[in-house]
Amino acid sequence: MNRTTISLIAGTAALAAITGFASLTAPGASGAGTAKAAAELPVERTTLLCPQPSTSDLADTSYTSFTPVTKGTGGDGTAQLRSATEQSADGTGDSGKTDGKKSGKKKAGKPKTDKPVLTPKEPGKPVTGDTSGSGTPALVGTAEGRFAPGWAVQETTEVAAGTGRGLQGVNCTAPDTEFWFPGASTDAARTDYVHLTNPDDSAAVVDIELYGKDGALKSTVGEGITVAPHSSDPVLLSTLTDEKQTNLTVHVNVRSGRVGAAVQALDDKVGGDWLAASTDPAGSLVLPGIPKDATSVRLIAFTPGDADADLKVRLASPSGQITPAGNETLHVKAGMTTAVDLGAVTRGEAGSLVLTPTDKSVPVVAALRVVRGKGDKQETAFIPATSPVGTRATSADNSGKGTTLSLAAPTRTAQVKVTASAGSDGGTAVSKTYTIKAGTTQDIAAPVPSGLRGTYALTVEPLSGGPVYAARTLAATEEGVPGFTVQTLPDDRGTVAVPEADQDLSVLQR
Repeated sequence: MNRTTISLIAGTAALAAITGFASLTAPGASGAGTAKAAAELPVERTTLLCPQPSTSDLADTSYTSFTPVTKGTGGDGTAQLRSATEQSADGTGDSGKTDGKKSGKKKAGKPKTDKPVLTPKEPGKPVTGDTSGSGTPALVGTAEGRFAPGWAVQETTEVAAGTGRGLQGVNCTAPDTEFWFPGASTDAARTDYVHLTNPDDSAAVVDIELYGKDGALKSTVGEGITVAPHSSDPVLLSTLTDEKQTNLTVHVNVRSGRVGAAVQALDDKVGGDWLAASTDPAGSLVLPGIPKDATSVRLIAFTPGDADADLKVRLASPSGQITPAGNETLHVKAGMTTAVDLGAVTRGEAGSLVLTPTDKSVPVVAALRVVRGKGDKQETAFIPATSPVGTRATSADNSGKGTTLSLAAPTRTAQVKVTASAGSDGGTAVSKTYTIKAGTTQDIAAPVPSGLRGTYALTVEPLSGGPVYAARTLAATEEGVPGFTVQTLPDDRGTVAVPEADQDLSVLQR
């Protein structure tokens, strides 16, 4: 068998491992030599990682899990969210990885019986779990079968007082091998941690690189950090360098294994929030969902390549794209973090920032630091550049009041369906369809389930037109402080394309 044929079989086998549905069949009687179009099949297993929420004794954290109903799934499946240090009931750990030997045998371990933080009962209905105080660990969640496609888990923390007080939120995310975080800081007023969570049975080795306004910061402490199996390490950025810089880009590169990563940015005066990773470096970026009452917006950008980037800066408003006064373009030097203050750029209207190359396209990562309120009543959140919704995206934790859904269509008009799920404690799902005009951002009046009790999920599904970018803002003002958190909504990757490889393999032999 030649190398091309082997590659086809290996690729199909890899897809089978992901979906559980892929197959490779013999040539049909017709002897057709063309493969059939790829089929979109539901994923069979999803792993999500939630970082340790807070070290404050004044923190209350809630977790909300939701899986949209997906066609093509069977009736079986399970999902649980547990401490990262726990193993699954069969003792194999959450990842199911092997011990590194070719035999493929799994590591043995003592089963744990601690109660999970939450266990979903059925797709289409959210389920919640709560913790309080400083003892909550990082969590690892695994969903299989009907619970896996599009599974979303939201972590939301209210901190009553102290550094980082306010509302902090983050989407629990899948493990990966590389992350970019423009918007971090080692300023004296900031306490920033990179949280690294390893869901697997073998150790992960991670490098953390810091880039400031003049380039890479000198540090050897961030090289070769070992994250033990089924554990989480919060790494304080100020321990990696002696330099105090207001705007940093953090690069997390995994040498071996995989981790989940997020930056917790805590400020002495203006609260704090989670900084999620920017989408992969790209020539054009969209940062959706700037609150219309934002009093200060700062853009932080970084290009990891050897070439400088020159970008057009545009605000997609409800009436179309406009140029922020005095900030028509942004020059980003190669390997250096660039920041620019845009002020109250939205001027009381919904907005998303759109970055495009002025000439040559150079890959860039970016994020926004957003402040609401004034004086000692300020609160901070972050909006990283994100990928488009694609097929479907979900925000798991929403309330009848305080939820804002922003939709942006930067290039072409798009039609979008938004579904509000049943409530976690009761209610009936409802859907509405919206048209988002080209070049605009709309803060839509998102549907609320009838008879809502508890929390609910919002699922966004583009129906036609150009790409759609989405973000959800959750607000909760307490004692005059406008607490809020913003989560972007990239595609949930609930399905995978699997080619039907029932072609005549003889055509590949040469």
